[in-house]
Amino acid sequence: MLIFLLRRLAQAVPVLLLASLVVFSMLHLVPGDPVDAMLGSADAGITTQRAELAQQIRQELGLNDPLPIQYVRWLGGALRGDFGRSYVRRRPVLDVVLERLPSTLELAAAGMLIATSLGLVLGIVAALKRDTVLDGLIMIVSLGGVSTPNFFLAMLLILVFSVFLGWLPATGSGSIDRLLLPALALGYQGVALIARLTRSSMLEVLNRPYITTAVAKGLRPRTVVLRHALRNALIPIVTVVGLQVGQLLAGSVIVETVFARQGIGQLAIEAILAKDFPMVQAVILFTASAYVVTNLLVDISYGYLDPQIRTAA
Repeated sequence: MLIFLLRRLAQAVPVLLLASLVVFSMLHLVPGDPVDAMLGSADAGITTQRAELAQQIRQELGLNDPLPIQYVRWLGGALRGDFGRSYVRRRPVLDVVLERLPSTLELAAAGMLIATSLGLVLGIVAALKRDTVLDGLIMIVSLGGVSTPNFFLAMLLILVFSVFLGWLPATGSGSIDRLLLPALALGYQGVALIARLTRSSMLEVLNRPYITTAVAKGLRPRTVVLRHALRNALIPIVTVVGLQVGQLLAGSVIVETVFARQGIGQLAIEAILAKDFPMVQAVILFTASAYVVTNLLVDISYGYLDPQIRTAA
């Protein structure tokens, strides 16, 4: 297992390096000048004083250096935990990200809890009630989750539960009642995917001979389903759950914007619009790192779910 983990860690390093290189290149090759965004539009006239000020800022920020030198300098700082200073906020990027991070982690954890718990329950029920009305209703709910965009569901939830019914606040963060609607909007698609995959995996496992043997021995149905069937059906489900972490972090950008939550998703949007390169690079690198770590944890879980994988590793 140790060799297995070391191999996965070695594979994660080039992925993160490639992600950092791609993000850095894309940001510096797109049209637009961050210095112009910093100076604002009030002094939009082309004057000698403004041109001199812009040149001075570029020199101070190192933007006049060749892109490879800028990348190596930024990467070296990032490895030491120094992601530079925000062009707009004039503060260390890491401090700003850490301020916004708890709100995003709270939202992602709540969305994952909803997606995993409801998805597993609905998938198991659909498999046990195969080809019944209940099975059809669950599949219709799953189809709606797969085909409904996050932003549309978020606005629909606000319209129903905040505007019409007045049960929950529409915006802000800091309390559970302000977390429910964004977590549901973020996790609904995951519910649909996990439910459909759980149903198909459970149906495959329930037809195995060892399940028939367990039933013939007189084991309780609950024991057969949870201990024997579900555990053997979990490997593809765990894979999808791991992939959902990346989907949740990406979807938080839209959901946080709709619900006006002060997380790193909304921070990324603000930084992109302001051409705040260090901030965008830090947020995207954090997201990529979270995705890689999650996949590593998924790989570790395989060894506990399936002894054959642990032995092969």
